Amino acid sequence: METKEKIAKYYDGYDEDERLVSKHGMVEYLTTMKYIETYLRPNVRILEIGAATGRYSHALAQRGYRVDAVELLEHNIELFQKNTVAGEPVTITQGNALDLSAFESNTYEITLLLGPMYHLFTMEDQLKALSEAIRVTKKGGILFAAYCMGDASVLSHGFVRGEIDSILEDCGLNPETFDAFPHPWGIFKLNRKEDIDRLRSNFDVTPLHLVASDGYANHMRSTVDQMDDRMYALYLKYHFATCERQDMMGYSHHILDIFQKN
Repeated sequence: METKEKIAKYYDGYDEDERLVSKHGMVEYLTTMKYIETYLRPNVRILEIGAATGRYSHALAQRGYRVDAVELLEHNIELFQKNTVAGEPVTITQGNALDLSAFESNTYEITLLLGPMYHLFTMEDQLKALSEAIRVTKKGGILFAAYCMGDASVLSHGFVRGEIDSILEDCGLNPETFDAFPHPWGIFKLNRKEDIDRLRSNFDVTPLHLVASDGYANHMRSTVDQMDDRMYALYLKYHFATCERQDMMGYSHHILDIFQKN
């Protein structure tokens, strides 16, 4: 099965919007938006690569920012269009993060790459996606790249859900170091912090923030989802206070790498 077909099959049966509106899922969304808002300025142009159903693109467009979105999957594009409110300054184009030739260089003040790096398994493809995102961003512009983390998945999917033996049998993990092997027949590319640092080091960019965007929330979903408003606000306060701590990175299922184009 081709990579696009595997990804399409996965997302056809997965409600991404629902994930981001649950209390535990909102931690990732609110964290990502909090950091995007830090760099919003009047009249900025935003490109979202791998926009899925448009959760971020629509939120930003509805605030009046001009947003261009690129999405690979037809199913997601249909939902993106369905979710579009009349008058939103947003466009959606079918495309691939590895080839943004439809977009001019040095165009956007903010570029979001919040999904494609999850599904790119080779160093060549990862570098190509980052290179294209950087190319279309203006000098001094800010880029946001999201990654899936390996150790959080080993703990939650492997040990908590009891799948560790099958993962090892499928050669998904190094049985000594528990590094995740980058198998192109999988769905998600799992990383460690040093992998993200290594990728970024290939480009003329300045790192700004490395953020544990969901922190520990996915490990305690039911607890977070059952919090009342006061406790949830307190939990978010704790999360925002700790989400850039380097000793917290490995426990997060998702990491947000924020950097500036030089």
